Amino acid sequence: MKVYIDGRLYPREEARISVFDHGLLYGDGVFEGLRIYHRRVFRLDAHLARLAASAQAIGLVLPLDQAALADAVRDTVRANRQEDGYIRLVVTRGDGPLGLDPTTCTHPRVIIIVADIAVYPPALYDAGIRVITAATRQVPTASVDPRIKSLNYLKNVLARLEAHAAGAAEALMLNAEGFVAECTADNVFAVRDGVIRTPPATEGALDGITRAVVRELAGAEGLDWREERIGRYDLFTADECFLSGTGAELVPVVTLDGRAIASGRPGPVTRRLTAGLRALAEWEGDPLF
Repeated sequence: MKVYIDGRLYPREEARISVFDHGLLYGDGVFEGLRIYHRRVFRLDAHLARLAASAQAIGLVLPLDQAALADAVRDTVRANRQEDGYIRLVVTRGDGPLGLDPTTCTHPRVIIIVADIAVYPPALYDAGIRVITAATRQVPTASVDPRIKSLNYLKNVLARLEAHAAGAAEALMLNAEGFVAECTADNVFAVRDGVIRTPPATEGALDGITRAVVRELAGAEGLDWREERIGRYDLFTADECFLSGTGAELVPVVTLDGRAIASGRPGPVTRRLTAGLRALAEWEGDPLF
């Protein structure tokens, strides 16, 4: 494995950053997770646009423009000869003295990691996953906007620990008002009477890239799509429920808090959208090597 750090590629065992990097000390930075399919980076431009928006929202000036970042991502994929996998693109505030003041940091740092990924075992994409509702809540949008994909994922980690303790694959996170926000690493969808419903960013959901792809696929399938507030009631009474994320792709949810969603099996809408995503990933983008 070769890791990109600030314009250079390092063997994994030599890939190091300073202990004074504010990304490490304070979670001060932003990131993107991207997928590689068949030597192609999926939706690279969309991910870079979101990275730029996240950086702008926290007052972080990216050290490279989007074209240069895109080249760095592609070069790292080529250097690793990665045909399928995952890319973690990180921009930290950079090195600085102890203390929160971001203006003391000298220069933002860019890190790109390319690796294999398997969020769930293949069998769970056919059988579906179990989800529990976490006691850990999403941070109020008035505090930190969920559209900022920051390095601070502690609330998600705590919710995922709850899922592991309960023997579940994922944890549903509610917002401060008790409505559905998202899961720890995925957007949430409920399907009822052919209508796909998902919480908007104002409810605490990340504006996911795969979520946007689901919307495109739903339109192509003639399915009704709505962004609106939903509660656990809407999941318990759904015909289908599924999650989307760059790492997870589309994964069906068959139980929530020990209760079966409808038949307790993945539904036809989920299967159609999953097939559509996989077909899209077969050809979109240019091969890198």
